[in-house]
Amino acid sequence: MAHDSRFDDGHVDKRTLGVMAPMVLGALGVVYGDIGTSPLYTMTPALQWGGGATPAVALGIFSLIVWTLLITTSVKYAGLVMRADNDGEGGILALMSLIGLRGKERLGIVVLGLLGAALLYGDGAITPAISVLSALEGVKISAPSVAPFVLPAAVAILVGLFVLQHKGTAVLGRLFGPVMVAWFLAIGALGLAGISAHPSVLAALNPVVGLHYLFTHGMTGFSVLGAVFLCSTGAEALYADMGHFGARPIRVGWYALVLPALVLNYGGQTALVVDGAVPADTNPFFLLAPRWLELPLVGLATLATIIASQAIISGVFSMTRQAIQLGLCPRLDITQTSDSGYGQIYVGTVNWLLMIFTLGLTLAFGSSDNLAAAYGIAVSLTMFLTTLLMFRMMRDVWSWSVGSALAVTALLGIVDLSFVSANLTKVREGGWVPLVGASAIFFLMASWHVGRAALADRLKLSKQPMAAFIAAVADVRRVPGTAVYLTRNPELTPLALLHSLRHFEVLHERVIVLHVETEHVPRVPTAGRGTVTSLGSNFFQLDLRYGFVEHPNIPRALGRCTAECGQIDPEQTTYILSREVIGSAHPSRLNFIVRKIFAWMHHNAGDAVQLFRIPRERLVELGASVEI
Repeated sequence: MAHDSRFDDGHVDKRTLGVMAPMVLGALGVVYGDIGTSPLYTMTPALQWGGGATPAVALGIFSLIVWTLLITTSVKYAGLVMRADNDGEGGILALMSLIGLRGKERLGIVVLGLLGAALLYGDGAITPAISVLSALEGVKISAPSVAPFVLPAAVAILVGLFVLQHKGTAVLGRLFGPVMVAWFLAIGALGLAGISAHPSVLAALNPVVGLHYLFTHGMTGFSVLGAVFLCSTGAEALYADMGHFGARPIRVGWYALVLPALVLNYGGQTALVVDGAVPADTNPFFLLAPRWLELPLVGLATLATIIASQAIISGVFSMTRQAIQLGLCPRLDITQTSDSGYGQIYVGTVNWLLMIFTLGLTLAFGSSDNLAAAYGIAVSLTMFLTTLLMFRMMRDVWSWSVGSALAVTALLGIVDLSFVSANLTKVREGGWVPLVGASAIFFLMASWHVGRAALADRLKLSKQPMAAFIAAVADVRRVPGTAVYLTRNPELTPLALLHSLRHFEVLHERVIVLHVETEHVPRVPTAGRGTVTSLGSNFFQLDLRYGFVEHPNIPRALGRCTAECGQIDPEQTTYILSREVIGSAHPSRLNFIVRKIFAWMHHNAGDAVQLFRIPRERLVELGASVEI
């Protein structure tokens, strides 16, 4: 009779403790870098697309910006979406996993999650390019002679940023919060000074001013929404980074400092336009500063944009780990860059691909104004997908009525679709770039997802039940030591175990069949994480459960099950894995191209050593050909 026993793997979650102020300070440094630097690149293209730097246009745009910040960031993300936490974690993949196992719509929900993730990868490449360029371009005002050096300087900063990623952000991270506090205080003060010269601009806080502009400027008024939307890029970071700080510190930072500073700064820029102090094609942001403060402001802006870039890159790393754990991406080598900060990781493959894409965008577009057309599409589409997923959240998890869920979704969806439609008018001017990039990433992730499912189904047909295997090998010679075989399906004999017996004709004294399950929650309680089942004849089944943001540690887990399995000597333990080689089945359930793509990704995927922290010197891999 099988015997079950549960154990604790000894891991203790280290959660940040302390008062609210340090948490808010940390959130200001990590969460708000992207949206906090949007005043650098929003107003210039908005004025250009909206009909020119005239008082009427500027006031209409200012009104639209303010109400975009209120509706998209304050109401949608801070007020509603951040309530949809998956055990404290946020982000579109966390939302997808929270509702993705409910009912027949699972495939549709997975598709929405994949699309959102693919689009955010594009955002991760464009944000560093447009942010750093917009900051350095401020030097053209005080020192026009250095204008030819802005692009090379931006490239140098971006290269340095990506090259240093493997060092981690533990030390630099301590500086993020204070620098961003200084940034928000500075832009708020500059905006207040501008408004004090023309307090009449505050009339634009009335939403009627923005609506009047929209409905009296035809297609020009509609297309300008694409530039206005740039003020809210980064709003999704409030949700994506919720797991690091919690919802309350993020909300406090937004309402207490970030929102007032942004509104004041946009108001100050509008006041300059009303005053007629903004020449054509000149960024009004840097004109807010007195002459002696322009270069220091460029320096502070550059620091702020580097922080914004760092935050989005780190977010892409975290999203990649979530995708791997959820089976939406092949295994990649992940390096933990801090012993205390779980979120501080480095994914080399993603880092270098992001760098190539970012540098390509920087050199191809050459200026922040040119990049503006490419920037908004990816983010606006992601926000719309989040709204669609929130409908399922309201219905399936929160049990809202159909009417209430539809009403909220419709209101938010109208706003989102307005921005998406406006951004789509800029496809020819560069908006196609993130769409093409996201389509490629979506195709790769979807190919991996369906290929992985096909492989799992095929392996089921080539294996035999564990009980039958154990009965059949009762007389096989046993050798000292422990063998650990990883399996996707604990009810079937691992392919590596079958091949090992066929090749060596012996079994280890103790055989552990290990199944690691990634749950659709961020973390699994450490108590009862592992379940040991005695299968008889010194065979054991070990089931381990981890959350999709956790890093499994198999040797540590084995060390905690000695009461059930007996004393396990790490030096006498061998980890035996199978390395499948994908072949073509006839007929095949997969499209030819999808199968080839999946086979290529499967061949180049990282091994389990890094993911499960298996000692490489104790690893044996056995090849196996599988046709799908």
